[in-house]
Amino acid sequence: MPVESLFPRLEPLLPSVQKPIQYVGGELNSQIKDWDGTDVRWALMYPDAYEVGLPNQGVQILYEILNERDGVLAERTYSVWPDMEAVMREHGIPQFTVDAHRPVAAFDVFGVSFSTELGYTNLLTALDLAGIPLEAADRTDEHPIVVAGGHAAFNPEPIADFVDAAVLGDGEEIALAITEVVREWKDEGSPGGRDELLLRLAASGGVYVPRFYDVTYLPDGRIQRVAPNRPGVPWRIEKHTVMDLDQWPYPKKPLVPLAETVHERFSVEIFRGCTRGCRFCQAGMITRPVRERSITTIGDMVEQGLKESGFQEVGLLSLSSADHSEIGDVAKGLADRYEGTNTSLSLPSTRVDAFNITLANEFSRGGRRSGLTFAPEGGSERMRKVINKMVTEDDLIRTVTTAYENGWRQVKLYFMCGLPTEEDEDVLAIAGMAKRVIQAGREATGRKDIRCTVSIGGFVPKPHTPFQWAAQCDHETVDRRLKALKDELRGDKEYGRAIGLRYHDGQPSIVEGMLSRGDRRVGKVIRAVWEDGGRFDGWSEHFSYERWTACAEKAFAGGPVDLDWYTVRERDEVEVLPWDHLDAGLDREWLWQDWQDAVDETEVEDCRWTPCYDCGVCPTMGTEIQIGPTGRKLLPLSVV
Repeated sequence: MPVESLFPRLEPLLPSVQKPIQYVGGELNSQIKDWDGTDVRWALMYPDAYEVGLPNQGVQILYEILNERDGVLAERTYSVWPDMEAVMREHGIPQFTVDAHRPVAAFDVFGVSFSTELGYTNLLTALDLAGIPLEAADRTDEHPIVVAGGHAAFNPEPIADFVDAAVLGDGEEIALAITEVVREWKDEGSPGGRDELLLRLAASGGVYVPRFYDVTYLPDGRIQRVAPNRPGVPWRIEKHTVMDLDQWPYPKKPLVPLAETVHERFSVEIFRGCTRGCRFCQAGMITRPVRERSITTIGDMVEQGLKESGFQEVGLLSLSSADHSEIGDVAKGLADRYEGTNTSLSLPSTRVDAFNITLANEFSRGGRRSGLTFAPEGGSERMRKVINKMVTEDDLIRTVTTAYENGWRQVKLYFMCGLPTEEDEDVLAIAGMAKRVIQAGREATGRKDIRCTVSIGGFVPKPHTPFQWAAQCDHETVDRRLKALKDELRGDKEYGRAIGLRYHDGQPSIVEGMLSRGDRRVGKVIRAVWEDGGRFDGWSEHFSYERWTACAEKAFAGGPVDLDWYTVRERDEVEVLPWDHLDAGLDREWLWQDWQDAVDETEVEDCRWTPCYDCGVCPTMGTEIQIGPTGRKLLPLSVV
């Protein structure tokens, strides 16, 4: 039976809400497939507003890959703003997709991609609006399978009650594998119902189904063990890794938004993974090993993406883009190709030690010379040793001096506050570094219009990193250190006006810390916050620390755990962590040793250029780092 569009009911209501354009759909390169002509149907969600969700690479890639397959349909849905939620509830309109405005509950699979844990309450809003029971245990054969993915899915335990399954790692291949399992089960007449389908997914070892695992606890609140409760279900679930990115050159037809979004560009991921070994960086740890796209594939993707979208900017993305083994040739080849056109190239935040002016000049050849962004992360030399960010202050000064000499006027520096072993002076050292940057710029150019923006985020310990055992810094200490830094900068008449300071206070980081390292007991807090009106917790204007602490206090009352237990408590080596049964490929002993090295302020080299240091990923996955050089060059585009 075809599923009817909700748009005739929705359209008359759109003038009553803010930014109605985000609910309309019809973007360039969006797809609407015949419902009855397909047998497996996916609703893909990024649990944030359209303007944040539409540019998300992960959702765009899966959307395209699934829709390319015969008999498979994929549509997108995003979080609706509170004003739209109220209108939908008043008029009985369920959560809908923006492509064909079909109700999300009608799909077979509801896939949700979490980049951050602060999107959890938005998942509950979408489920409730869709008419899907919040608790997975309450769902019937009529409801879609709710699957979590994205970086936050590497510890899905806080939302274990709300999702049917979770997938770790790259989604390209596993999404198609899930599709085939669902198709086969449906073709057979859905034997055994929902339970049988989930069992088939779990038995593959590539899909985590929380309901098939029991968690027991010790009297002091720590986890005793996590064990399968069904035969045929694996003890450990492994992450998925696409080993040949050249075989997956997506997105080929990028979605072009109708409303303004956070990124207005065509993005090409030039490599996946990072081995720099920054100890705070979950993305770098869980996406290993490094896998580069070849220079020719990058060139082909840029050419096709621009042709299909009309974007005027190309972003070359990865965790550390300037580390691509042929980044110089990539930059020159693309700059040559698009010189004299309205196409500009951009490189996101660049490592100080990977930056060179030749590269920067290639990217600004089109005449657009925006500010440069560097991320020293730690204010003092000692702090950078702790986090394994091997950049000296002299390195930074040399780099920015070269940039200022070559025409740049603005530099942005990114740091974190609240890092393990941090002291007040480590944060105050940020001010000294920023002043040196301004001084170097003035001396190099003889000008006074030199600017430096300091941006600071609160540190949150993440699963599958060496800091997963660390005590998180309390928000009062973070806020006190940030205030001292602000006073230090503002009180300096010579440099203060040239330095901009942006920072996030410590409270959201504490909540994110509970969600990132939490276990299944945290689900009660998430639900209570949502029932109390919690929405869009990643947005400062919607976030309420008081709501989260009150709900946590109530949910944990009478038990051995509380908010501090999940955040500011240091773990010891033998404690069972909530995600220990979820395998990111990293050796636990190696992570622990790296945590000890951090405390000892010992640095570890990047294994791309030095001998292997046994993180465990390559032998576990039977693979190795994949980098060039290929020796190939980008040829100019032929004139048609």
